[in-house]
Amino acid sequence: MSTNAWRVTAAATLAAALLATAGCSDDGSGSESGKEANADGGRPAKPLKWENCPAPTPLEGGGQAPPKGWQCATLDVPLDYAKPEGETIPIALIRAKARDKDKRIGSLVFNFGGPGGSGITTLPGAAKEYEALRSRYDLVSFDPRGVGRSAPVRCEDDKQLDAYYAQDASPDTPEQEKAFVENIRQFQRACERNSAKVLPHVGTENAARDMDRIRQALGDEKLHYFGISYGTELGGVYAHLFPKNVGRAVFDAVVDPTKTSEESALGQAKGFQLALGNFAQDCVDRGDECKLPGSTAKEVEANVIKLQKELSVKPIPGIGDRQLTETTATNGIAQALYSKELWPLLEQGLDEADGGQGQLLMALSDALNGRNEHGQYSNIGAANSAINCADSKDRYTLEQTKAKLPDFRSASPVFGDFLGWAMMGCTDWPVAGAWETPDVSAPGAAPILVIGNTGDPATPYEGARKMAERLGKGVGVELTYKGEGHGAYNSGDTCVQDKVNTYLLEGKPPASGAVCTAGATPTPSSPAGV
Repeated sequence: MSTNAWRVTAAATLAAALLATAGCSDDGSGSESGKEANADGGRPAKPLKWENCPAPTPLEGGGQAPPKGWQCATLDVPLDYAKPEGETIPIALIRAKARDKDKRIGSLVFNFGGPGGSGITTLPGAAKEYEALRSRYDLVSFDPRGVGRSAPVRCEDDKQLDAYYAQDASPDTPEQEKAFVENIRQFQRACERNSAKVLPHVGTENAARDMDRIRQALGDEKLHYFGISYGTELGGVYAHLFPKNVGRAVFDAVVDPTKTSEESALGQAKGFQLALGNFAQDCVDRGDECKLPGSTAKEVEANVIKLQKELSVKPIPGIGDRQLTETTATNGIAQALYSKELWPLLEQGLDEADGGQGQLLMALSDALNGRNEHGQYSNIGAANSAINCADSKDRYTLEQTKAKLPDFRSASPVFGDFLGWAMMGCTDWPVAGAWETPDVSAPGAAPILVIGNTGDPATPYEGARKMAERLGKGVGVELTYKGEGHGAYNSGDTCVQDKVNTYLLEGKPPASGAVCTAGATPTPSSPAGV
């Protein structure tokens, strides 16, 4: 789990390597970026040269090349925007062109969150869910700076990461605390040793400036944007920096821009506990169909806690020669709560772990941490740490962290300890953080549709309202989805999809305050008076 967890579709979670094969086609054309000047005074973005897509690199998660119809390009941007004419770094992009060329609106740029998720890998795997939008948009995504093949942050190697993710991340004794702190320091020293040049420049504000360069290079007057999870924070910062350049934008699974890193972590503890309770209640409601013991949701949760305690003393067989520890099991449980589609796997994984077999929970944990079936890690963990620590000023001592643990345990007996201790992730980071909370005020920007999911574990529902308020009157348009999982559009709910599609394709946002309920019959969208 991260401060801003990566939103992964159910298909991408366990089957990223099974994407359809074949290369990308290229029509030989590039977008004309024109001569638009940059706000930072640097050179205008050059036109993109779209070519066949290579297979994703191990740092992007690996796997096979995207199917036919996808094209890739690279855009050079300043490493340091304070020196716009200085050294550059590459930003890798991917696109699938709009199907209806005559009614094409422009490009729709996606960021799927993390921070640290590879858009190059994620978009092709999730594209079917956005097929309606591809009718009039080129679907575009990218590896943000520090991610994948865009000047990636590198820290520890694969073997070291196996040990790092298996460590006791909820220490109980002074010896365990010492080992935990030392493991974090070793990870941070590896990041500094291997990525010192890029660490000061991977923060969200720089990524937002990159997105405006991407907009120019795509030849679009406005940035049409779909941000998910951390992608909503990135979108909010972009809107603040470039309000006049905002086109039609959607924020889904919204990060609360008013919360500090501690408050965000505490909110996640409550969110994951809520999602676990909903999973447990669903299990109870299904009676004998559910494999897990317990006649009430609390009893199901109690057995999860019992499993955690048993694993803290004696791990069980996992995948290969790795063992399922308390930490990897908890990561696996958290991963499965990102989507209701993964609940059956969680049920099966808990049942198998209770019987002494930890392979499925470990597979879920591997998916969360970006480990593929070949034992290679993407750099999502390294990039996540680097971006969060470049953004947040918060640096917690061991004593401060321990003092906060009772609040976290009260919020979640299952996830609280882990999220509380995770606050030390930036304690000795070699780069200072930029802010306590990001500024997302965007007066003058076009309407931004902000979607909150009442059952979201990673970005609790209340964050959507705070984002809409901070964006400003006439900008933030709030939509509530009463459902489960991380995000709303990809839940398949037709009400949510109707309102999002109507805005992005026709320019008509719903009235702010609209509500969609999972499984309910959708009502036609009504335009907002903005």
